[in-house]
Amino acid sequence: MKKIQIYDTTLRDGSQGENISFSLEDKLHIVKKLDGLGVDYIEGGWPGSNAKDLEFFHRAQDLKLKHAKVAAFGSTRHPRHSAAQDPNLQALVEAHTQVVTIFGKSWDLHVKLALGISLKENLDVIRESVAFLKSRGKEVIYDAEHFFDGFKADSAYALETLKAAEEAGAGMLVLCDTNGGTLTAGLRELFQVAARHVKTPLGIHTHNDSEMAVANAIAAVELGAVHVQGTINGYGERCGNANLCSVIPNIELKLGMRAIGKENLKRLAEVSYYISELANLPPRQDLPYVGKSAFAHKGGIHVSAVMKAAAAYEHIDPAVVGNERRVLVSELSGKSNVLYKAAERGLKIDQASPAAKRVVDKLKEMEHSGYQFEGAEASFEILFDKLVHNTKDFFELDGFRVITEKKGVNASSSEAVIKLRVEGMEEHTAAEGVGPVSALDRALRKSLTTFFPCIGELRLADYKVRVLNPESATDAKVRVLVESSDGKESWNTVGVSENLIEASWQALVDSIAYKLKKEYGDMRKTSKAASNE
Repeated sequence: MKKIQIYDTTLRDGSQGENISFSLEDKLHIVKKLDGLGVDYIEGGWPGSNAKDLEFFHRAQDLKLKHAKVAAFGSTRHPRHSAAQDPNLQALVEAHTQVVTIFGKSWDLHVKLALGISLKENLDVIRESVAFLKSRGKEVIYDAEHFFDGFKADSAYALETLKAAEEAGAGMLVLCDTNGGTLTAGLRELFQVAARHVKTPLGIHTHNDSEMAVANAIAAVELGAVHVQGTINGYGERCGNANLCSVIPNIELKLGMRAIGKENLKRLAEVSYYISELANLPPRQDLPYVGKSAFAHKGGIHVSAVMKAAAAYEHIDPAVVGNERRVLVSELSGKSNVLYKAAERGLKIDQASPAAKRVVDKLKEMEHSGYQFEGAEASFEILFDKLVHNTKDFFELDGFRVITEKKGVNASSSEAVIKLRVEGMEEHTAAEGVGPVSALDRALRKSLTTFFPCIGELRLADYKVRVLNPESATDAKVRVLVESSDGKESWNTVGVSENLIEASWQALVDSIAYKLKKEYGDMRKTSKAASNE
């Protein structure tokens, strides 16, 4: 089986993406994670550019990696310096990595404008820089920057730059679509010309400015590239780089070649989420293979088919890449969605039961009103129990009042007063909070703790409000999504109303009902419901 080298540049090219800044410790943790994934090369940064990268390479020497090689990255020598006296090349040597990757100019525009030297001088710069690093015992990977744009401008010269690096001893020539503007047909044509011109193995480095990075990387592999550069989640400058979370499974599962090995593929989703967390960016749900939505099914026809044969709407088994199938419940749901979701959450329902239709009809009615259960599965479970088993609420509300007061320039304060009953016993409680929802939440939990001590474990972890019809201004309907936790598990609930307090109340009540169901089992049934089961 043909082996394709995977070269990860998340820590260098990926960190150039907007809003991404890895700390030194982040970078060291990511190296270990990528090594465990089975990538071949990890580009750690540019030791000649900043103190953090210098320290990274010093610390990286102590990492006990099982597979990957750490690469230092930099440019060819400055035209005013000899290779032996160039600070950038010296920094690359002093990084003490086995592998060094340097980029050089392939486009005559950059040679003349950026470097301000002749085309012949640039060939000397490339040749001498590679030769110097080889003389220091380094494995040299040469990145031909802007190769495809350079080829279009002056094909003969672009090919000369590759030949210069090859003659100086570069072990890999990487063709870079640095501007990300090359379409796949053009890339294929130019790649084939380059492959005929040199004998050194070729690699590919693509950017995503035309949404072609992954397609172009795969096309190059199909034409003989044995080395692919990219980043986890496609992070990178401007529109990003080729997303290795797509490139790797495409190589393994679609082309039948070896990238990291099928045994490591199951770690792919985990690594994707891990690095997004360290980047402090929300995981993109729509990413192929590893995204939360990659194997999410919403349409009833789709779900019905997937339940019979997963391949009907899934191109691979999600578990192969460490992901999982999800079935969503919404106004597009059919009975199949409800049955699947119920089974997934351990809820019992007879497939032929009219209760399944009741759930579907109610879901569609509520979603039409603005509810959304895709991110509030605890509310779905509470609704399911009520519609299927006619379960009884753990408590009954007599009423509540929320007062918000502001005096002068002082911060406003809120107080909630609530009256409820549990099995005929009345509880009347008040609580203060930083806002009306906070006060209501505290009063509700304070009231119920008397009857259900486990409520004391409950905490509000997150609270989100979305305006559903902003054109209605202050009369707009809002959807409130609440995340709750008891320290062991987290769950989400939803409420919808034109009144923010009412929407919040609905979500808070579902949150508490879910906690009580966890602690005390199924919600207690009425005698009439029990007789109908």
